[in-house]
Amino acid sequence: MKRIAAVDCGTNSLRLLVSDVGDGDIRQVTRTMEIIRLGEGVDETGRISPEAIERARVVLQNYTDHMTRENVRAVRMVATSASRDAENREEFFDMTENVLSKVQPGARAEVIDGTEEAKLSFIGAVKDLPPTDDPILVIDLGGGSTEFIVGKQSGEILGAYSTRMGCVRLTERFLHTQPPTPDEIAEAREYVRGELAKVKESVPVGQATVYVGCAGTFTTLSAIAQGLEHYDEQAIHMSTLRTEGLKLVTQDLLAQTGAQRAMLPVMHQGRADVIGGGCIVVEEIIDFMAREAGLTQITISEHDILDGIVAGLAKEVQ
Repeated sequence: MKRIAAVDCGTNSLRLLVSDVGDGDIRQVTRTMEIIRLGEGVDETGRISPEAIERARVVLQNYTDHMTRENVRAVRMVATSASRDAENREEFFDMTENVLSKVQPGARAEVIDGTEEAKLSFIGAVKDLPPTDDPILVIDLGGGSTEFIVGKQSGEILGAYSTRMGCVRLTERFLHTQPPTPDEIAEAREYVRGELAKVKESVPVGQATVYVGCAGTFTTLSAIAQGLEHYDEQAIHMSTLRTEGLKLVTQDLLAQTGAQRAMLPVMHQGRADVIGGGCIVVEEIIDFMAREAGLTQITISEHDILDGIVAGLAKEVQ
């Protein structure tokens, strides 16, 4: 068995997955996440702030120390929405090379486009679903973007599109009070509906009969809907939520302040102030998919782009 690692840097979080691979088998060793808010202000300024780069460096250094202790032999790091949008992204990439080279010489974060992000997320999200030949829709709701991918469990992708909407982007652009005002929510909803119209033009969402939501907004909503007393990955992974119940959770969260949300036992402190934006995206997706495909329930996956990266890296090292 060889030990490899995947690192995903999104708009809101920096995440690490360490796995053992060999003989076609992949076994998780470590999965961890820290909120770094790399995309803070990027939507407005077009640049990653020095403070955000430093927050990323500190966490990435901790991850690198962990990978060194765990004898990781190969690592791939991808950066998504915030670094795609930033004028000064090379400053961030240079920092990642300085840190990651301690694990693998020359390793450096690479920016991937929305299409590759969507495909990697799909691979990770569907691998634990019961076998099916039906088309699957995966929705990966991040901080700065949300990916929609329809494909088959075999890996065939029927359509993919990356939208410019996510919990951080919506919060910074529209939700300036906590809880947000009706006018702020209405403006955010109008923006999301415009993005969803682009999805309808690009992805055959109406063909899907299985629906999977992944990333932090969806997994946190599942934990709340289940009434968990602590964040339990096993209870959340492959849980199925009825959409009417899910909307009750999102409506309740939207009516709360960030401080009230932070008191929930399953809420990561770095997510409390932006999950309202994610709730609006989820509500609009539910209504959109109910019209397009009769959506009544959605499965929540703890696995996503990290697992897709590991699967690809495993093929290279074996």
